[in-house]
Amino acid sequence: MKIKSLFQNITIKQANVFTILVLFLFTMIFVGLLVEDIYKDYENTIVQSSSMNFENINSNELLQEKQQKLKSVLIKSVLAIVTLSFIIFAIFLGLNNLFNKLLQRDTQTFLDFFKKAVDKEEAINSNAIFFQDFKIMVGYANEMVRKINEQKNILQELNLSLEERVKKKTADLLQINENLQEEKTFSQDLLKAQKEFLRYTVHETNTPLSVILTSIELYVMKHPKDRQLSKIEVAVKNIFSIYDDLSYLVKKDQVEYKKSVINFKNFLNSRIDFFSEVAELSRIYFNYKEPSEEFHIYFNETKLQRIVDNTLTNAIKYTLPNEVVHVKLIKVGTYVKFLVSSKSKIIQDTQKVFEAYYREEKSRDGFGLGLRLVKSICEEESVEVDVASNDSLTTFSYKFKVMGE
Repeated sequence: MKIKSLFQNITIKQANVFTILVLFLFTMIFVGLLVEDIYKDYENTIVQSSSMNFENINSNELLQEKQQKLKSVLIKSVLAIVTLSFIIFAIFLGLNNLFNKLLQRDTQTFLDFFKKAVDKEEAINSNAIFFQDFKIMVGYANEMVRKINEQKNILQELNLSLEERVKKKTADLLQINENLQEEKTFSQDLLKAQKEFLRYTVHETNTPLSVILTSIELYVMKHPKDRQLSKIEVAVKNIFSIYDDLSYLVKKDQVEYKKSVINFKNFLNSRIDFFSEVAELSRIYFNYKEPSEEFHIYFNETKLQRIVDNTLTNAIKYTLPNEVVHVKLIKVGTYVKFLVSSKSKIIQDTQKVFEAYYREEKSRDGFGLGLRLVKSICEEESVEVDVASNDSLTTFSYKFKVMGE
């Protein structure tokens, strides 16, 4: 694993030096083996010559002379072999060095090309490459860089286009935001003006309504009441009920509605008396039997009036002609329950009737704000509200906490 890791990180130059060293080592081994073989042949020749001419003195002299010649030949042969080996090695080394330089040059060309290609588009000149294999690679590399630069240019164009679109969108959003701010300011001013107008209207309406009702009462004291006068009185009472709703809506966020002890039975009697003539003119009649005991609750009178009046006027408006509106006050545990029941068209969605501007019968007059006002007061004061509707009766019920229980 260590050897494999070493060769994975080797450079071409280092590989070239390593190859030359290995080649030199094998050349030396080859020369050594060849010289050793020649020397063995030389020794064998000397031994054979010595055994053939051992007893002849003259022959010994000749043998020594022959040995001397053989030694010279051996030395010359060895020197020739070593020289030839070094010449061959040098030739190989020169060719290897030449090709390695060409290889390094081609490789360096590729390295420089890829280094420059990061920042600028520049192709490789195939004529500057020596090896045919690298020339083929040049074609692929140039094509790759060309495609990369095409994609780069496309991305730059898209980026510029996107920046322009973002700038335009931002400018549009800023314009929209500016318009919204203007509209918000206008709406706030309009709402403020509307509240001021409503406050002024409510304030100014009270006096003429009171004058009309007082005038009717004075007139009735001296003259019999006819149907036309009854209609006027009913209309004024309806306006009074609307006036009270508007007055509460205008003042509810600015006025603290303090609670007091209220006799619920007496309070309900007075409100039924107030709306009796309104109901009779619509051919509706109240069926209310006073409870024998008194029910006292700790509540704000204005808020209680809004609950009772809107429930009664709603019953008058939606009860079928010539039917009876049943009104009850009953004790349930520690609570007093106020119930208003009558025969009317079935309410399809008993929860939606408390939503602002909702009316199941579109032909009926009104804005549908009365019951929404009732619901908000009940939520503020923890009064339980329930609505039930079937073929027989539609019933609105409210549970108030009884004092002292």
